[in-house]
Amino acid sequence: MIGRQQSFELLNKYLKNENLIKHSLAVEAILKEMAKKLNEDEEIWALTGLLHDLDYHYTKDEPEKHTTLTAQIIGGLVPKEVVNAIKSHNYQHTIQAPETSLDKSLIAADAVSGLIIATALIVPSKKLSDVELKTLINKFKDKSFARACDRRRIALCTDVGIELNEFLKVSLNALNGIADNLGL
Repeated sequence: MIGRQQSFELLNKYLKNENLIKHSLAVEAILKEMAKKLNEDEEIWALTGLLHDLDYHYTKDEPEKHTTLTAQIIGGLVPKEVVNAIKSHNYQHTIQAPETSLDKSLIAADAVSGLIIATALIVPSKKLSDVELKTLINKFKDKSFARACDRRRIALCTDVGIELNEFLKVSLNALNGIADNLGL
């Protein structure tokens, strides 16, 4: 299995957009914290988050191909569960339905990262450290805020045994831990 450094190098090779790299770092951090909470393999879960959108630059205009190129690139480098989770986060366009805790957690983490960052960008300081859990919960409930953040995908956290408010807290804490890397 490739390590974190090799994965990060792959990420920088294939993703051409700094915001997508930051998004991948955010999902990596959230999944690592979820793995801790669920007593899962932190390295595998973090790797899944880091690599989940590896092919986005090449497939953004063809969503039905998103994740299939990633699966080809990393197939022999990571455990099958990583490939399956990555493919399942685009389940609308692949035949890989989300089944495992990792699959569902990736989908939830992918969506919640956008909600948290959007919330940080509306606080006066534009800093994650100034985002309160109460504000984040309210923004989750406000369907007109960050409309592209699919609340149903975020709510998949309950399928893995983490209540929504706890998931928001864990995710916010994870992103606060890498705020400098995110520029927030």
